[in-house]
Amino acid sequence: MNTAPLQGIKVVDFTEVQSGPSCTQMLAWLGADVIKIERPGVGDATRKELQFNPDLPSYYFLQLNSDKKSLTLDAKTPDGKAILTKLIKEADIFVENLHPGAMDKLGFSWEAVHALNPRCIYGTIKGFPLSSKYANLKAYEPIAQVTAAAASTTGPYEGPDNIPTQSGAALGDSNTGMHLLIGLLAALCQREKTGEGVYVYQSMHNACLNLCRIKTRDQLTLDKIGYLTQFPQYPNGKFGDCVPRSGNIEGGGVLGWTYKCKPSGPMDSAEDANNYVYVILQRGAKDFELACQAMGFEDWLTNPDFNTADARDRHKQEIYARIGAWCADKTKYEVTEILGKAGVPVGPVISTKELMSDQSLYDGNTLVKINQGGEIGEFVTVGCPFTLSNYQPTYGPAPELGGNTEEVLTALGYTQEEINSFAANGTTKPVEAPAAAAAK
Repeated sequence: MNTAPLQGIKVVDFTEVQSGPSCTQMLAWLGADVIKIERPGVGDATRKELQFNPDLPSYYFLQLNSDKKSLTLDAKTPDGKAILTKLIKEADIFVENLHPGAMDKLGFSWEAVHALNPRCIYGTIKGFPLSSKYANLKAYEPIAQVTAAAASTTGPYEGPDNIPTQSGAALGDSNTGMHLLIGLLAALCQREKTGEGVYVYQSMHNACLNLCRIKTRDQLTLDKIGYLTQFPQYPNGKFGDCVPRSGNIEGGGVLGWTYKCKPSGPMDSAEDANNYVYVILQRGAKDFELACQAMGFEDWLTNPDFNTADARDRHKQEIYARIGAWCADKTKYEVTEILGKAGVPVGPVISTKELMSDQSLYDGNTLVKINQGGEIGEFVTVGCPFTLSNYQPTYGPAPELGGNTEEVLTALGYTQEEINSFAANGTTKPVEAPAAAAAK
C-alpha cells in the first residue's frame, strides 16, 4: 500500500531560490507530484549560484529541488500562458514567491487562479505582511531577520562587535518555506470540508517573527519592570528601552552559556574554533545540586551567592568564569559525558563537518544521501525533519533544466507537433538568434 500522505496531489511550483523551493521539495518528499516551472535557457537562479563546477548545477539548487519535475516555460508568451492555465486547472496547489505584483502582472494572481480552478490552493511567499509599511519591498533573507527584531537581539552585548547580527541559519528562507508548508497542509485539510481552495499568504517577516516570540515576551517584561534577570547585563549593567543583544544566554530563564574547551581533535582546529560546549544550569534545587556535584562545586550549595536561582542570576558572571575554568582542560566531548551523566543539559558545539561525518545521523530523515548521477554522483542533504510511523520518503535527484518538459506537455494532451512549435517559438526553449540559426 502506498502510504505517501500527498499521493495524488498535483503541485505547480512557480518558485525559485530557497524559500519557495524548500516548501515544494517537502511536498514532493511527502508524495506530491511537483512540476517546477523554470525559465527556458536560464532555470532557477540557484542552478548557477555558488557552483563547485561551472558546467554543473550547484549544491544550492540540488539540495532544494529533489524529486521535482522541471518544465521550462515562458509564461509571458501566449502559448506559455495557455500551458500554465492548463496546468493550473489540474492542480491542487499553486505556489509562487516572485516579488510583489509580479504574478498579477503575469495574469496569474490569486483571483485569476481561483477563477480558473476554485479547488486550487494558492500559496505565496512575500517579504512582509500585507499590512506592513514595507509590503512592497523586495526582501532577501537578512532583510526579514533585521525587520523582525531577530538581528537587534542577536550578537555580543558588549565590545567592538556589539552590533545587530543576523543568524547564519536561514531564518528567513527555509524557515519561511516550512511555515508556508504548514499553511498549505492546513488548507488541504480544510478543502476536504469546504471543497474550495484558499489563498495562503506567508511572509518571510512573520516566519522570522514567529521564531522571535520570546523576544516579544522579554520586551513586555522590560517595559513592566525595566530589567531582564536572565540577561548578562543584570544586575550591574544598564538596560535601555529595547530588548538588548544577549550573547549566548539560553533565553528562557535558566543560566546557559558557551564555554571554551581544549581541542578534541583535528576538527577543532584554530581556524574553525569549534572547541566549545554549551552548559545549562537549571533553576531547580535538586538539578543545581547534581550539577555542582558533577563539577566539584559543592561549596556553591551552601553559599548564599549561588544556592538559589535568584542569587545565581545576580552572580552569573562569577558562575560563567568558574565553569569556564573547569571546562578549559577538557574536550567538549568529555564535558558532555561528565555532565550528561548527571542529568545536566549540555551539548558540544558541532560543526557542519562533524555533523556530516556522524554516520548515526544517516537514518533516512536527518541526513540523507541522494544520487544525482553523472559527474555529480552522490551528495548529502538534510532530509524530511519529522518521521511518520508508516511512511518513509524516498529521495530522488533534482531535475535537469527542462528535463520533464515533453513528459508534462504530453500529459496535458499536446501533440508532438505542438510541442515542437512551443520549442521553436520561445515558449519552452530560448529563441535562437538569427545568426546562430543561419550558421546551422
